[in-house]
Amino acid sequence: MGVINLTPDSFSGDGLSGDPVAALRRAEQMVEEGADVLDIGGESTRPGFTVVESSEQINRVIPAIRLIKEKLDIPISIDTTDSAVARAALDVGADFVNDTAGLLGHQHILEAVCSAGAAVVAMHNQRGKAHHGVLEDIRGGWAKAVKAAELAGLPRHRIIVDPGFGFGWSHVENLEILRGLAELRAFNLPILIGPSRKSCIGAVLDLPVDQRLEGTAATVAVAVFNGSDVIRVHDVEPMVRVARMADAVVRGWQPPVSTNA
Repeated sequence: MGVINLTPDSFSGDGLSGDPVAALRRAEQMVEEGADVLDIGGESTRPGFTVVESSEQINRVIPAIRLIKEKLDIPISIDTTDSAVARAALDVGADFVNDTAGLLGHQHILEAVCSAGAAVVAMHNQRGKAHHGVLEDIRGGWAKAVKAAELAGLPRHRIIVDPGFGFGWSHVENLEILRGLAELRAFNLPILIGPSRKSCIGAVLDLPVDQRLEGTAATVAVAVFNGSDVIRVHDVEPMVRVARMADAVVRGWQPPVSTNA
């Protein structure tokens, strides 16, 4: 999953400030580099982020989604917790909603998803919550999200879960998430994880955000090894290579069949 931030304040320094043409160029590059899906957002989710009104998010993301959908054949997710933004994005062709509130924020977001026949990523967000245990808290958050989805009529096969790497956890707890992904597979839903360039990597390696490529690669390899199905990243080409190699080790690989006589 390639990340396209249409914000002016992305923590990773790659925000496009609502420029749809720049978003299309980045989307084209990511597709060429091997992205399977694009995640487009109009509000930063960095710690201490400024809340962006629905209308401003819509102004940032809808022209970009519309343009990308016209030019490219690739699934798009809308990264938002706002039901109005979700509905607007789904109306112009977004395929699913990436909700960092775990379906427990805006009450109408599931209505938008269900009416569009779309899918969701339900992320467990630990910010502001009491800590009982990393995996216990994640399972509890996912259980609440799945229950909300099922009550709204969203089939389980249209739900992806995310443990929320970097969302309310200490650096040590983030590392525990990576180690514990294999245990979380028992939840029997596809797992997405987004460790790309996060501050945990910066803390371990003592490096600024623009020098965390190798650290990100290590977290991606571990995530794939422990069973993650979707990796959300900023640096698509190198992380596609890391994920493919790790996947070949874990799930097996066969050389391509030769077409030569």
